[in-house]
Amino acid sequence: MVKEHYVLIIFIGVIAGLAGFIMIFNSVSFGTSLAETWLANRADPSLYHVIIKSYINNFLVGGGVLSVFGLFLITFTSCIYEK
Repeated sequence: MVKEHYVLIIFIGVIAGLAGFIMIFNSVSFGTSLAETWLANRADPSLYHVIIKSYINNFLVGGGVLSVFGLFLITFTSCIYEK
């Protein structure tokens, strides 16, 4: 592979890692916002606590997957590029 391909893969890894960390650190506000939207559309307040917790967990898992994927891309590409 040429150098431009390695730079592009590392750039994608950085973007994925940053997006993952943003999702992790803002999971509460994102989850709360989506749960409030859900409550406004469905109007069933008895399930609000369960829904808000599930949305927060979804963002935590998604952010974790993205950040690990980004860090893996950066590390793997750097190791191959060094050879």
